[in-house]
Amino acid sequence: MSPARPLPARRLLLVHAHPDDETLTTGGTIARYTADPDCEVTVVTCTLGEEGEVIPPELAGLAPDRGDQLGGYRVHELDAALAALGGPRQRYLGGAGHWRDSGMVLAGHGTRAALPPRLHPRAFAAAEPFGAQLAQLLEIVDEVRPQVLVSYAADGSYGHPDHVRAHELTAAAAAARPDVVAKLYYAVRSTALLDKGLAELLAACDGDARRTGLRWPEPEEHPGHDVAEVTTRVDVDAFRAARVAAMRAHATQIDVRTGNGWTAFAMSNGIVQPLLGVEEFVLDGNAPGGETDLFEGVEP
Repeated sequence: MSPARPLPARRLLLVHAHPDDETLTTGGTIARYTADPDCEVTVVTCTLGEEGEVIPPELAGLAPDRGDQLGGYRVHELDAALAALGGPRQRYLGGAGHWRDSGMVLAGHGTRAALPPRLHPRAFAAAEPFGAQLAQLLEIVDEVRPQVLVSYAADGSYGHPDHVRAHELTAAAAAARPDVVAKLYYAVRSTALLDKGLAELLAACDGDARRTGLRWPEPEEHPGHDVAEVTTRVDVDAFRAARVAAMRAHATQIDVRTGNGWTAFAMSNGIVQPLLGVEEFVLDGNAPGGETDLFEGVEP
């Protein structure tokens, strides 16, 4: 039996549904803590994102309704994105391609998502494999022994069934290892922060939204979290260049635009989003708020 590996003083584990979620939701946080020599960051990716839409026309043949090669392509995008963020450790839940992107359908106004009526046999969000998935995640938790776990809020940020499943698994893993996991966070983006970012982006474009080349959002098109529930705000502005590079690495999924003093991006829907200098979190449990460090109060 090989001896146990020495553990860094601080250990952070983030559970994400698809390649690109780690960059879009927590890219700055990954970069910040990966840059800390006393912290080990591990990113768990649950699927290859096989059902994603493809933005560049020249890569359209990768799409699931055509060549169905998108998942393999996104493996390389994820590798490049994580390298841009400083090179955290990375694991696929159950191994690369074990679980498949469940896909989604839009539900109602805006960008809310729901479970499709038909699921692939390996769909990540299917009900039956929850126990097997939890066992796979606990195997990683037992290896990494993270004091801090991060995933999505209960609604998966915008309802995507794979994000919801990632939330459920991460919460169950934290509950199963209370002797290991000291803090469980849900990555969110408050409506207040988004509105502030959009206002600053518009001002940087001299009041002309058309300069971004992207569509300005209609009311409720960008889901936002209740700012009163936010407990933790991590300043990631120093890692802006790394985040932009990581987003550009996810070229099938993210359209990045830059101008004089501004950066914006969009998903396949073409709706503009600002690059924010803060990433927000909700700490699970009874928390006072006002935190600026995910490891606040954690003993090494």
